[in-house]
Amino acid sequence: MSVLAHEIMTPTVKAVPHHWTMDRLARFLTDNEITGSPVTDDNGDIIGIATLKDITEFRWNASRTGDQPQLTPEEQEEARRLRMVIFEEMGKVPVEVRDIMTPIVLSVDEDTPVRDIANIMMREHLHRIFVTRDSKITGIITTYDMLKLISHQELTQRCAEND
Repeated sequence: MSVLAHEIMTPTVKAVPHHWTMDRLARFLTDNEITGSPVTDDNGDIIGIATLKDITEFRWNASRTGDQPQLTPEEQEEARRLRMVIFEEMGKVPVEVRDIMTPIVLSVDEDTPVRDIANIMMREHLHRIFVTRDSKITGIITTYDMLKLISHQELTQRCAEND
């Protein structure tokens, strides 16, 4: 018998509202010792996912200099100064989760075999995927949850028997 999504999923999904600031999201992720969270709209429907990687990429893109070989050293310095002024001003307006989230939500049904889930996660380079029943999210599977297949002897055996 195949091991199915509902057997290894984490049934509690800690979601954040789309209007939270990026800083509040970072605090939430850190406080909960997680690296990502689904994002909900005003109706509580999941509309995306926001991760520590999204925060890092936003900050990195806002402060990087980039290659500007066509500018003189003086022009490059002025461009850098202007970017810093703009970034400083942007810092005064809170960046919201909806501004940095990934709006794509991938999911699998509760009865999806974990081998199929592993293939999806590897193909799409995912660290987490939502689990649904009747189009409603009932849990989440992370790379940590996938490790249960190795550490839990009965699950490991069931996976091996289905090869």
